[in-house]
Amino acid sequence: MSSHYKVSYDLRPFYIINKMTESPLKEKLQSATLQFPEETVENAIAGARMGAGILECDVAFTKDRGLVCRHSQCDLHTTSNILLHPELAAKCTMPFTPANATSPANALCCTSDIPRTNTQLSMAYRLYSTCDTVMTLDSYITLVESIPGHRNFTPELKTPPAQVPMPFNGYTQEQFARDMLNKFIARNISADRVWVQSFNPPDIYQWIAEYPEFGKQAVFLDEDGDTPETLINASSLKRLSAIKAKGVNIISPPFGYLLTTTADNKTIIPSTYAISAKQAGLDIIPWTIERSGPLADVVKDEEYYYSFFSRGVHYDGQIYEVLDVLAKQIGIKAIFSDWSSTVSYYANCFCLEYGGFK
Repeated sequence: MSSHYKVSYDLRPFYIINKMTESPLKEKLQSATLQFPEETVENAIAGARMGAGILECDVAFTKDRGLVCRHSQCDLHTTSNILLHPELAAKCTMPFTPANATSPANALCCTSDIPRTNTQLSMAYRLYSTCDTVMTLDSYITLVESIPGHRNFTPELKTPPAQVPMPFNGYTQEQFARDMLNKFIARNISADRVWVQSFNPPDIYQWIAEYPEFGKQAVFLDEDGDTPETLINASSLKRLSAIKAKGVNIISPPFGYLLTTTADNKTIIPSTYAISAKQAGLDIIPWTIERSGPLADVVKDEEYYYSFFSRGVHYDGQIYEVLDVLAKQIGIKAIFSDWSSTVSYYANCFCLEYGGFK
């Protein structure tokens, strides 16, 4: 590890450990989006301080085809102060209408509604951090390069929603995919430092064909198994082998796809999806640990990430049981986390390589 790679643990890992049952895992363990808005400078720095070696930018485009870091193309009305700027709010796909006796308030504001010069909006939607700094793709690259230690990139090409049909004013999905990667090429960023992601398979296959060095570690985001019925097909060795045969090396499902429980619901174990993915020769980078509420409520809340093994989850200390199965029994390559120190602490205890995703 670089002498300049500084990691600062907060109290979260120790809280989780205190909530664990007694076990060899607990004995071993005893030797930043939760607080900061996504896609901001402050969020990225917090993740890096807590040990994330690969930092994320979800890439959306503006009206003038600028590339910016946004979790969604069309969430400005809920995650920024755009509605407080009348000159910008008037440009929204669906301008604000107040609630009345029969209808709730409504608005829909997209990055593609405004030019890049108008995207520096306040991100006031977290309890503790309310004036954070949004990023363009260029400024994200500059930020990651400026952080001491070995830090890398994972840009996700956000699929535009139905309200932004492609081509958008002549701007095609294919060119959008090229433009994102060309930013890294223009900055002389080595391909082995970039993990490009997309939920849209044609994006992945395009990168493999047109940018083979970057395509080697393109991350195929998979959400095709969100119900018990669809998970059966998503988990099939035939399907995952076919994805691998098209040149994909990394599959990225929700971590819940990878886990199930024994018949008595007492032990968390690898799922059919996890076994099939490994048999197909795919590396696995799941998402997203630490995005859920208290684990005591996963059944009541029908919590997304734990839905397939919720009957075996009862208390927050089991976060480290989940990580232990993912790391040791399944052998994931990395994991996306909304609070990096939880994963960094685990990795340090077991002498695993730093560099998980944020």
